[in-house]
Amino acid sequence: MESGFSSDTVIYEVIAILPFAFVLALQADGGVPAVESAAAQAPGALMDMLHNIGPIALFVLGVLLLASLYSWTVILGKMSTFGRATEESRKFVRAFRKASRLQEISALAETYKSSPLAQVFVDVYESYKRQTGGSGPPRNITVLERSAQTAASESITALERRMTWLATIAATSPFVGLFGTVMGVVDAFHGLGTAGAATLRAVAPGISEALITTAAGLFVAVPAVVAYNQFTARIRVLASATDDFCRELLNSMEEIPERGARGTAPEPAEELQRGQFR
Repeated sequence: MESGFSSDTVIYEVIAILPFAFVLALQADGGVPAVESAAAQAPGALMDMLHNIGPIALFVLGVLLLASLYSWTVILGKMSTFGRATEESRKFVRAFRKASRLQEISALAETYKSSPLAQVFVDVYESYKRQTGGSGPPRNITVLERSAQTAASESITALERRMTWLATIAATSPFVGLFGTVMGVVDAFHGLGTAGAATLRAVAPGISEALITTAAGLFVAVPAVVAYNQFTARIRVLASATDDFCRELLNSMEEIPERGARGTAPEPAEELQRGQFR
């Protein structure tokens, strides 16, 4: 136990000494001046790198800036869209289950246009009215099922709009930044070869400037990846809720003939009461 403890201590001491030895070696080579406060040097060093950045890296940063602005536009827009769709779907389902007539639900659906559930109901109700004129049992439930499937697919597709751009930005931004870094490193080593001075002072500025593009690429990609995963999960939830609502709506319509079989069918001109055929 004692020998093991002493060997670990030696390893920790060596690891702690290595950075100081590296700094001393650089100072001996004339590549690094005396160490100053990092907090004081960081802003000035960053501004110097931005001022001295090459044209290729500047072009890459411009592309990444445009990609970042577009991705944040999509993110903020989707946050608002999904928020409205979720809230209005919750309210529409509550109103749908409390309403007593299909005509009442149709009027309510117009106030919840952001809800995919309301869009499904509107399309199914239109098909129902074409079959029956707005009253009586449906003549062909298969047509209503197809209308429900089509409406559900269209509403979910609308929610997925511009999601591919978000995924593309998330996947390509790191590589765009890496391209700028590679070109910056190539330029730095080319300058090192023409200068003929193989010192860290000659190559470090070019490499540090090149690495800015990699950092910028990650800065653009990380929010896009997180947002894309979150939005994909919310789309799955809304798609599942839409499918459940389609089944509930069609089940309610399939129960309409049961009232007629008991001799309690309404008058032809009377709107069917939903609460009695659930």
